[in-house]
Amino acid sequence: MKALIALFTASTLALGANVALARDLGPDEALKLRDAGTIQSFEKLNEAAIAKHPGAKVEETELEEEYGRYVYQVELRDEKGQQWDLELDAKTGEVLKDHQDD
Repeated sequence: MKALIALFTASTLALGANVALARDLGPDEALKLRDAGTIQSFEKLNEAAIAKHPGAKVEETELEEEYGRYVYQVELRDEKGQQWDLELDAKTGEVLKDHQDD
């Protein structure tokens, strides 16, 4: 029984730690990071995302801090109506993920 409780406690702590490692940043904090040069401008990040899908339009963006890295998430809709989800390193502009949304 003690082993089961210990396993449950460890699982709960591990799950909680993963949730705590990603947090959404509000507009004020995002602008401060941009102004400080910590992350690229949102225009440059949007351009990098659109370069992967020319002609697409930005529908939604979000900035998160994940594992000590700033990640810019972008939802695009291309000319065919397909939706794309991209994640970029907000400091370098490197595309980390690029997949079609169902």
